[in-house]
Amino acid sequence: MDDDVVLSAPLFANMDSEQTRALQASMTRLELTRGDVLFHEGEPGDRLYVIASGKIKLGRRSSDGRENLLAVLGPGEMFGELSLFDPGPRTATASVVADARLLELGHQDLVDWLQSSPTVAKHLLEALARRLRRTNEALADLVFSDVPGRVAKALLDLSTRFGEQVDDGLRVAHDLTQEELAQLVGASRETVNKALADFAARGWVRREGRAVVLLDIDRLERRAR
Repeated sequence: MDDDVVLSAPLFANMDSEQTRALQASMTRLELTRGDVLFHEGEPGDRLYVIASGKIKLGRRSSDGRENLLAVLGPGEMFGELSLFDPGPRTATASVVADARLLELGHQDLVDWLQSSPTVAKHLLEALARRLRRTNEALADLVFSDVPGRVAKALLDLSTRFGEQVDDGLRVAHDLTQEELAQLVGASRETVNKALADFAARGWVRREGRAVVLLDIDRLERRAR
C-alpha cells in the first residue's frame, strides 16, 4: 500500500511518525473490485475510509429510480467521515469505479484518536468544510450553469485528481461510463455526449473510452465559468 498517498489524507495531517504508524495499525485494509458496493444509502454508518488506490463513486437514488453522482474520489481522499461526527444512516451509496484498496477506521477507534490528538479533529472538520463547499458549488452550477458549462467544470475537476500529463495535453482517466459521467454532471447522457462531441470538434478535448485528453484547458476554463 502506497504510504505516501495514504498519508496525504487529512486524517494523518501533522501527525508524527509514531502516531501515524499506530493509527495505520488500528485500521483495517480492504481490497475491492469495480462494481463492488461498500455501503448503501440508508444503512447505518460508523466507518471512515481512506483511499490508497483506485476510485470510489458516491451516489444517491431518487424515489423514481434515477441516480445522481455526488462525487468521484481517488487516492489520498477519504469518505464516510460524516457518520462519525453525526451517527445515522448513510447519505449516499459508495461503489467502486476502479479496483481499489482502502483503509477503514471504526467510530470508537477514531474517538480514541481525537481524544489523544485534537489536531486530527481540526483537519477532519476542514475536510468536511471543503466537502460542503463543493456541494454548495454543485448546487449553484445546477441552477446557474448550462450543461456544457457543467461538463467543462466536471472535466477540470476530475483532472485535478486524475490528470496525467501527456505529449499533447492532460489525460484524465476517469473510468466512468457515459451514464455515470452524465449522472455526475446532472444531465441526460445524450446531452452530455453532445457537449463532449462539440468540445472534441472544437479541438478542446479528445475522447478515449473511459478517459479524455484535455487539449485546451484555457478554453474549458472559460466555458466552465
